[in-house]
Amino acid sequence: MVTVFLLIIAFHLLSEWKKTSIYGKILVSNPNENQRKGLYMDILNTVSLESNSQIKINFDGGDLSSDAGLLLFKEFLFKIRAVKLVNRMFKTNDAAWLRIHKDDANLMQVIYQIISSYFEDDCADELTNEPVMTAILEKDALASQPTLSRFFNRMDEDTISQMNQIMRGLRKVIYSIKKPEFMLFDIDSTLLDTYGNQEGEGFNCHYQAHGYHPLLCYDGLTAAS
Repeated sequence: MVTVFLLIIAFHLLSEWKKTSIYGKILVSNPNENQRKGLYMDILNTVSLESNSQIKINFDGGDLSSDAGLLLFKEFLFKIRAVKLVNRMFKTNDAAWLRIHKDDANLMQVIYQIISSYFEDDCADELTNEPVMTAILEKDALASQPTLSRFFNRMDEDTISQMNQIMRGLRKVIYSIKKPEFMLFDIDSTLLDTYGNQEGEGFNCHYQAHGYHPLLCYDGLTAAS
């Protein structure tokens, strides 16, 4: 619920943010002009071609990522105070006295993964040291798939209530920017695939597959759930 809501309302504020790059400034103009402006920084272990000194070859690419857009999304969440709401209001009923990966950080990691189309828990193991993910979560390494599985197992009625409170807090922020004149409710069902003997799963004749078949309610104007 939190993820879908954040996705929909993101487009209302994204236009306010300028281009963001994981590398800071991207220099595409004349290097000599950039040098005069103090913007051009040479790279260590760089080979310059004698035939054209403006072309430089470097085989140490540093930390590369295909998820740099998350930096912009993190700025958006910060602007609407979503991260603060999660940090302040979300906590599972955990009996452990010490956790390296805290509940609020786990929830934000799951949200960022879903936004980046990493829908499976197993993706967390491949993203352990992903430079953008670790940067926006301010961690050396992400929570692993087993850690996320234990995190989901701690979900109960209290955590659902906390998510609803977070949703209400976010709705107040968004409505303070622009409040809708009316609501249109769109009710539909969908299939959530299962691949084992999960409790409550069943065969769906329409989809010809096993899974859960929940009934969902959307805002017909914005598609928010």
